[in-house]
Amino acid sequence: MTSAWLMDDSNEDPRLPHHLNPNQFVSLDQLAELGILYWKLNSDVYENDEELTKIRILYWKLNSDVYENDEELTKIRKTRGYNYMVDLLDLCPEKVENYAEKLKNFYTEHIHQDEEIRYCLEGSGYFDVRDKDDRWIRILIKAGDLIILPAGIYHRFTLDTSNYVKLMRLFKGEPVWTPYNRPQEEHPARKEYIKGLTEKIGISLAAH
Repeated sequence: MTSAWLMDDSNEDPRLPHHLNPNQFVSLDQLAELGILYWKLNSDVYENDEELTKIRILYWKLNSDVYENDEELTKIRKTRGYNYMVDLLDLCPEKVENYAEKLKNFYTEHIHQDEEIRYCLEGSGYFDVRDKDDRWIRILIKAGDLIILPAGIYHRFTLDTSNYVKLMRLFKGEPVWTPYNRPQEEHPARKEYIKGLTEKIGISLAAH
């Protein structure tokens, strides 16, 4: 089971956990209120969940050691239409040129016009997403986790203090990764995200 919590406002190293004091963990029910759903799938038993129609952020637990022939990953790709999956991102100081600049870009708050699909093969890191009150929720991802962020959600990414993560980036069609830094309240993807969340889940997100 993944962990998620509300973040503090500290300007300390973003790779630290940044828990509040006392800790305020975010439950699966609280995530579901935002349209953020989590579950751990057994690759031997797969069921089509009606909740798939309401998903805004998806989480699966997969076997990252055998991803090339992982039947569960194949099913997810087929269901979601992800036909491009060979893009691997090795993030660590030894393997990435301009490492600090890359991390700075990833950690700048932004949206995308398409889903962001990331499968963690090795290492660990944090995806931060905004809640309905514009607070940051930090989501820990580790090897075996697949997460999908909907188009239009404000988010960012950073490594943790291990300084290493290997991610597979999946796409529908040709791979495109274009960040639109905040503010983007008039961006069609942002408007659609807010509209969908309000209509399907009954939560109104005000512009900040």
